[in-house]
Amino acid sequence: MEEMMRRFTLIGNLEDRPMTRLELLTQVGQAEALAVTLADTVDTELLSHAGRLRVVAVYAAGYNNIDLQAATARGIMVTNTPDVLTETTADLTWGLMLAVARKIPEGERLVREARWSGWAPTHVLGSEVHGRTLGIVGMGRIGRAVARRAPGFGMPVLYSSRRALGRDEEQRFNAQAVSLPDLLTAADFVSLHVPLTEHTRHLIGKKELALMRSTAFLINTARGAVVDEAALAEALASGRPAGAGLDVYEHEPDIHPALLRLSNVVLLPHLGSSTAQARLRMGMMVIENITAVLSGGQPPNRVM
Repeated sequence: MEEMMRRFTLIGNLEDRPMTRLELLTQVGQAEALAVTLADTVDTELLSHAGRLRVVAVYAAGYNNIDLQAATARGIMVTNTPDVLTETTADLTWGLMLAVARKIPEGERLVREARWSGWAPTHVLGSEVHGRTLGIVGMGRIGRAVARRAPGFGMPVLYSSRRALGRDEEQRFNAQAVSLPDLLTAADFVSLHVPLTEHTRHLIGKKELALMRSTAFLINTARGAVVDEAALAEALASGRPAGAGLDVYEHEPDIHPALLRLSNVVLLPHLGSSTAQARLRMGMMVIENITAVLSGGQPPNRVM
């Protein structure tokens, strides 16, 4: 923010929260550049108020909240912040896998609530991670970063993706390309890393969840609407899959109430890129994208 204030005249919300819709609608007309988060919807209505706007800079890798067609029609560039949050999100993915499989939150609550009576052979039994089969849906930047960590856990990788890995990467990750149904049937952990599009919305629904093993775990650090949340809650309640680790939700910040009542799901508040280092890098990338456009150049991370 200090660097933004040094380079630009800032208007709008300077607090650590998303802008309200009313704030956006009433103030966007003055702006040449708009820096937004995933919580902000940039649609035809908003853009119709933005007569001076030249660039929408998204403070995220994903940009499903932006109407790209409407922006392009008005000659407005759209940028994002890829790469700088890749490793951070991959780290959190593994954190969720370990947390849900080893029941780390459950154990932590026992200790904090003084309900732990001492070690016992069958107390809080979880599931092993090492040596299990990891299924990755979407082998983009983050999917590959998750796969790079798999050999350290001795985990073979199955993946489903629009683009196949090169032979060298497949060998390095011990990875094999399969169809999505085959992946869901065989994997012990299914980790989602696809963008949210009309083709991936509810990619994982009732039919897909039924294919998963009763001992398997679903991990989602991509976008909430990739999963049918109601179907997931129902499936988890029935014990197939065994559990889930979620960082994103279909209607953020609202979460399906049934998920909140389940003990076999770990729920995080969208922490994928939430490290001080990653958020700073993302902010500086937003600044560089805006600076390039307002200077008449091409931004380094143009989406449209």
